[in-house]
Amino acid sequence: MSTSEPSSTPSSAGTPLWVIGDDGRPVLRVGEEDPEMIRVLTRALDGRIIPGSYVADGAPVVLEEISGAAGPVAADDDAALPITASTLKPSLFAALLAEHATVMGAKNGKPAEVTPAGPVLSAVLARRSWPGLPVLNGIISTPVLRPDGTLLQRPGYDPDTKFYLASNNHLAPVPDKPTAEQVSAAREFLLEKFLGDFPWRTPADKANYMALLATPLVRPYTRALSPFGLVEASMPGSGKTILTGCVGLLVGQTVQNWTESEDELRKTITSVLAVPSGVIVFDNVKEGTALDSATLARLMTERSWSDRKLGTNTAPTYTNDRLWLATGNNLRTGGDMASRTVWVRLDPDCPRPEARSGFTIPNLDSWILEPKNRAIVLRHLLVLILDWTNHGAPEASGAIPQMRQFTAWAKHLGGFLEHHGIGHFLANAESVRGLDEDNAEWMNFLHTWHELHGDRHLSAQELRQSGEPTAGTDPWVGTFPTDRTGKPLSTKSLGKRLTGHIDRWHTDIVLRSVIDKGRNCRVYWTEPFDPTKNEDVSENRDK
Repeated sequence: MSTSEPSSTPSSAGTPLWVIGDDGRPVLRVGEEDPEMIRVLTRALDGRIIPGSYVADGAPVVLEEISGAAGPVAADDDAALPITASTLKPSLFAALLAEHATVMGAKNGKPAEVTPAGPVLSAVLARRSWPGLPVLNGIISTPVLRPDGTLLQRPGYDPDTKFYLASNNHLAPVPDKPTAEQVSAAREFLLEKFLGDFPWRTPADKANYMALLATPLVRPYTRALSPFGLVEASMPGSGKTILTGCVGLLVGQTVQNWTESEDELRKTITSVLAVPSGVIVFDNVKEGTALDSATLARLMTERSWSDRKLGTNTAPTYTNDRLWLATGNNLRTGGDMASRTVWVRLDPDCPRPEARSGFTIPNLDSWILEPKNRAIVLRHLLVLILDWTNHGAPEASGAIPQMRQFTAWAKHLGGFLEHHGIGHFLANAESVRGLDEDNAEWMNFLHTWHELHGDRHLSAQELRQSGEPTAGTDPWVGTFPTDRTGKPLSTKSLGKRLTGHIDRWHTDIVLRSVIDKGRNCRVYWTEPFDPTKNEDVSENRDK
């Protein structure tokens, strides 16, 4: 499979667009009048007179190496890709034409080399159709699985995926069919040496991290939405940032600060999606924060993102092909983020985690910054991935927690882990349910409700009246829903809040509701989980 630079014939309907001059550069004759210049330059650009030109989202782009870009000096630094796709603007177009071609027009009625005027260049670049330019889906820095299960690992443009793979001088070619010895060595290095010293709270946390580590490399193959990865610890110094950095430094990362403002978060998402990177990390979220952003929850379930770009009236659309991660101590989730999050939890269970010693890889935080060391990790991970695909890329055979839009991801990555004998994937889903702040608040509220009123049917007004403290005591012991000022919700606000939770289970209790025609209003009651009733339903279904 070729990954060489696409070629283009400098002709249209058999007529050459340019000739090659004595200096080896194309000689392009554009004429004297603007309309003719526009026509000639449009054909020439579409014929790839500029090397390394592509089209992305209807706009011509050119690949450029980034000069002087400093590498990351810490795991929580941005790790930019070494190549970028620059959208052609009139000034850049003029510069590249001067570099790669001799544009012949006329000055004072005589043939002469010219620089086309800005309005001419703008007119050329205004169009959105460029059938002669190869489509560029993105720039990647690490090999990835193609949709057919083969590995894209030759640097350059890949016509099958339409990705451009930047060269990695430290990564030797990975065998298409790794041997059993290579697979065993890769598994031992990754699980025992590379990840062996992290204080995983449970085996599920280690398995979940392995799934997140492999996700960017298998995404073109699985084509599955991936959940939000939350790397959380009981205290500072546990290794959270190193873990996210190990993923981000492999595939390129952008590190951001978390914001509680939905508007600011939306702007952040739009800006980071405009920059090529494989991982977005919200690092060191404030301790005890509940991640319950509606904006982030929406992003996790959408394959594309469109929003007005800051300072412009344009609303570009970006493919949501990133892995989104966050780190912090004693975090919580809320709202819809609980069902969109995979947890990786660390617990060093010691007073000074940063003082631990005796690691298999000393100073892992600086070790991973070396390109040759990242290549070692990447190579072993790719060996495991290829061994999985060579065996048919089996999906998880056992039951996995239902993850709504992420079930396909869970089946693929669960199968990858299962193939390599890594168990307990997503096994902590039930234990972290208590870290869902919104769910915990509703569970406590509904249980108190049931203790106070049993299965009695109450209107929102009746329920609101019972929420008023009496004689200086609060029968609800602080569980009744309140507004931002701490006062019990109004009847209208309470009714809206209740309606949004009808038939939604909060761990082991659910809110039920019907319209009471006699009272002409909606009434509510709580219903704890009854395993006996559930067994009866199952038996009836079996019959």
